[in-house]
Amino acid sequence: MTDSSELENTEPASGNLPGLSQLLEAFQKQRPLRGGSLIITVFGDSISQHGGSVWLGSLIEALEPFGLNQRLVRTSVYRLIQEGWLDSTQVGRRSYYRFTEFGLRQYQKAARRIYAQSRQDWDGKWTLVMPAYVVDDAREQMRKELTWAGFGQLTAGVMARPGAERQSLDETLQELEIHDKVVVMTASTEDLLSQSALKQLSANCWDLDQLEARYLEFLDKFRPLQAAIPKTGPLDPKSCFQLRSLLVHEYRRILLKDSDLPQELLPNDWAGNAAQLLTANIYKRVHRYAKQYLCQMMETADGPLPEASASYYKRFGELSE
Repeated sequence: MTDSSELENTEPASGNLPGLSQLLEAFQKQRPLRGGSLIITVFGDSISQHGGSVWLGSLIEALEPFGLNQRLVRTSVYRLIQEGWLDSTQVGRRSYYRFTEFGLRQYQKAARRIYAQSRQDWDGKWTLVMPAYVVDDAREQMRKELTWAGFGQLTAGVMARPGAERQSLDETLQELEIHDKVVVMTASTEDLLSQSALKQLSANCWDLDQLEARYLEFLDKFRPLQAAIPKTGPLDPKSCFQLRSLLVHEYRRILLKDSDLPQELLPNDWAGNAAQLLTANIYKRVHRYAKQYLCQMMETADGPLPEASASYYKRFGELSE
């Protein structure tokens, strides 16, 4: 791994990244300003990879440039505790926060998609879920959770997702306590002539037009930043942390609506492919400086945040040390 002292003794090319201030201002103007969602991003993208726990004072300082004042951070953290995402430990007069097991599982499900190197090759199979014995009150929550896992409403009473991977689905059904109330099946399209109809059906079920519009907006927002980042030389650690957090936060929000449809079922020149590549490229360029900021500025009960875990370096295929 990179020796942090090597980075400390190198002057950054600039005190900020060109265009970052405009991104921060745009984020601050969002109404409502959802502090809890950004805090989940920071815990998942950063803190979970550096020991998992952080002092609230460090978190407040790091989030202030995003427009989250002390009161909003404290309120958001309290709500996340009530919702089961975070847990706290008191050491003296200081409070330290970390993901609960539930919160970590939820983010890990998203992380498998956020930090993927590319879309998975499709074997032509589908996973179908039919809520045969799920009562009405639980069906809407099931629909929401499965949508976040990439499922779409194929027909009335049938949710579908391309591919036969079951880990995220099984975790979700267990968490909702409905694993014994649904029917899960694997299907495949036998007739190649039906691929055209299946492509149109997918576009309708997953509302690809609206999703592509969000990807195009994301590209318009972050492409100027990618072009402005110097290709060589050191960068400002604090600015890199802010850019990386905004990048992952905005990308994660879109992925919660994305289906991860295989390339065969997507429109030509699908904007999601460009968004995935853009995210990976920016992340790889700024991550080591963002990591430096985290290790220097945020605190645990034992001192500075520890170095990143081995799993961190597997993001987007591989991150340089």
